[in-house]
Amino acid sequence: MKKIGLISDTHNFFDNKIYKYFKEVDEIWHAGDIGNIEIFDEINNFKKTKAVYGNVDGYEIRNLCKKELFFNLFNFKIFITHIGGKPPKYNKEVREKLNKFKPDIFICGHSHILNISKDDNFKLIYMNPGAAGKIGFNKERTIVRFEIGNKKLNSVEVIKL
Repeated sequence: MKKIGLISDTHNFFDNKIYKYFKEVDEIWHAGDIGNIEIFDEINNFKKTKAVYGNVDGYEIRNLCKKELFFNLFNFKIFITHIGGKPPKYNKEVREKLNKFKPDIFICGHSHILNISKDDNFKLIYMNPGAAGKIGFNKERTIVRFEIGNKKLNSVEVIKL
């Protein structure tokens, strides 16, 4: 079992409350629009971090992070990218990758809209943690915390910053 902190769209802002809420997590997964290398370093120095770059991320972040992550964890296939759309309206590129990779969990950011839902069409769990940063149209800043293990997601919590 692993405890995961899920975050996206920090846009150059790291809220110190994240230290409290992610204190017990084993890893942080960042779904893009980190903002700058200092924010990435702060997150990664706090906890081991898997991250993708987003559309606002510059050369330094793009040099460190990939556009997409595909990996397996506890028999889950996981796909993370920044821009993905939402069920059932994924963008064309993401739809192709969902058909090819067949993930159990698809994570993206970009919209600043929190959404955790089951997609019966692609037979996956869709997760968008919303936005943790101050830039954008989002009225609430959110992060997500959950446990993953043995083909189970447990204790999925939405945290309002």
